[in-house]
Amino acid sequence: MIPKTRRDELSSYIVGILKKHDCTPLLVNCLEDHVHILFSLSRTKTIAKVVSEVKTGSAKWMKSNGGDCSYFQWQNGYGAFSVSRSNADKVKDYIANQEEHHKKVSFQEELKKFLDRHQIEYDERYLWD
Repeated sequence: MIPKTRRDELSSYIVGILKKHDCTPLLVNCLEDHVHILFSLSRTKTIAKVVSEVKTGSAKWMKSNGGDCSYFQWQNGYGAFSVSRSNADKVKDYIANQEEHHKKVSFQEELKKFLDRHQIEYDERYLWD
């Protein structure tokens, strides 16, 4: 879990990781149990490489920067979806309002609905590892 007191700092740290890998951060929003990141992918990096760097770097930062986060770790998997430039503002609004949004619909419910709506096959056994 990501403590509320650490979310802004963690978001800023993730922005730094993205920039280091030549990705343009558009918005990062850390919530209690997940993060939404909207960025332009570098032309020389794979999404898997960027996600790996973000997860590894941010987990190390969380563990070493005070507070009760020595236990911190990300789950093994991740979801990555492309967004057209014309929809970026709509996605930014969606990401910015996640805390309020998840008061009505849980992250787990929302992800399954999203995957179903876009006909993306998944095995629920592996969504929450």
